[in-house]
Amino acid sequence: MDTPTREKDAALIEDIRLLGRLLGDTIRAHEGEFTFDLIESIRKLAVASRRLEDVASRKSLARMLDALPDDQAVVVVRAFSYFSLLANIAEDRHHLRRGREIRREGAAALASTLRGLFEDALSRGTKREEAVTTLSRVRVSPVLTAHPTEVQRKSTLDVQLAISGLLAARDDPGRLPEEGAAHEVELRRLITTLWQTRMLRGVKLGVRDEIENALSYFGYSFIDAVPKLQIDVEDSVAKLPGDVNVVGIQPVVTIGSWVGGDRDGNPFVTAEMLELAFRRQGEIAFDHYLAEVHALGAELPLSSTLTRVTATLSLLAERSPDRSPHRQEEPYRRALTGIYARLAATADAMGLKHEQRSALGSAQPYPSAAEFLLELEVIDTSLRGHGSGLLADGRLRTLRKAVAAFGFHLATVDIRQNSDVHEEVIGELLREAKVTPGYVTLPEDQRQKVLRTELQSPRLLRSGFGAYSELS
Repeated sequence: MDTPTREKDAALIEDIRLLGRLLGDTIRAHEGEFTFDLIESIRKLAVASRRLEDVASRKSLARMLDALPDDQAVVVVRAFSYFSLLANIAEDRHHLRRGREIRREGAAALASTLRGLFEDALSRGTKREEAVTTLSRVRVSPVLTAHPTEVQRKSTLDVQLAISGLLAARDDPGRLPEEGAAHEVELRRLITTLWQTRMLRGVKLGVRDEIENALSYFGYSFIDAVPKLQIDVEDSVAKLPGDVNVVGIQPVVTIGSWVGGDRDGNPFVTAEMLELAFRRQGEIAFDHYLAEVHALGAELPLSSTLTRVTATLSLLAERSPDRSPHRQEEPYRRALTGIYARLAATADAMGLKHEQRSALGSAQPYPSAAEFLLELEVIDTSLRGHGSGLLADGRLRTLRKAVAAFGFHLATVDIRQNSDVHEEVIGELLREAKVTPGYVTLPEDQRQKVLRTELQSPRLLRSGFGAYSELS
């Protein structure tokens, strides 16, 4: 490694050495000195055989590995697996660290990034109107796929995130020596937890487990990242020349899922599982919204004696079930208390459980997420109309973008089914409509031809199966 590269990667090397040392200490403490020395010997032989092309070391390594009893082989595999895992965490952190360093140095943004995309658009003289028109046709929908073979555990993922967070904290130039020591102790604690936790699941996931496992990623990233991405898009468009209002840009990113709806080859994905998937998605969405509305109320104790509000905001505040004398001069807080009550009532009406605090009073549920969003926009309009746009651009704006992207459903669920089942169902519909009785016995090419013809049949349409004509 040349000197510039070594200097560039010095922090990464330091992180990997720290994590490797802590892992070694953990192995020594829980598996004994002999096992630690064995793993170190294997590591040194592996390095020599690969980096130095040492044939003798390669042969010694092969003999040592062949001679390992099963219990020791498992420990060795776990040791190297966890070292690779820890090194990957350090590398991910270093990638983020280097990205920030490069930006501080004033380097041009990568073309693959949002910043790079809009810097290029600005340099080409793209107008705001053109950008808004183009974005109105853009819909990016990452889809969470169902993986019944997924074996990585949520508890392991949580520990990985905690380790990554501590590595980030160690980069703080203002960190005190005792804080650095505390970070190392916590890293040691987390690595010990990893070592004493099964790396893989011992039992295959069921569909319920798949649903919970997939939905955990909303908490890890989507529920925060998607609205922030939308805000970045709108702010970037606003920097382009032009007069078009960018507030109304529809969500560029929404999330889809197969989990709970992927019946192709999985007989355990039933209607009950689909209902569970929708219910759990709704519960995650409502828990997030309720928590954000409560936090927003704490952030907006603005007094009507010090700021004016719109008439619509006043009406929203008056409809609130909050009658506390302490909040009579706090219209925004009262309005948000009413919104919270309506959200809680909506969750109850939909049969969804939520973990947030109880509402202060009863209220009518929202008929749709659009009406919830409309009431948030009443607050937004009042703030912006009376000199508090800075406040509107905080948590309120992020919440509005979340509601626009996730609604009350959080993610669309794709229903996937084996084509044989589709043919069987359509064949039954055709038989009930007395159309082509021998359809299901025809060769494949003839079935497709008949299907396209008969689905347009007046007899079929009169039989009440007209919706299926869309399949043609």
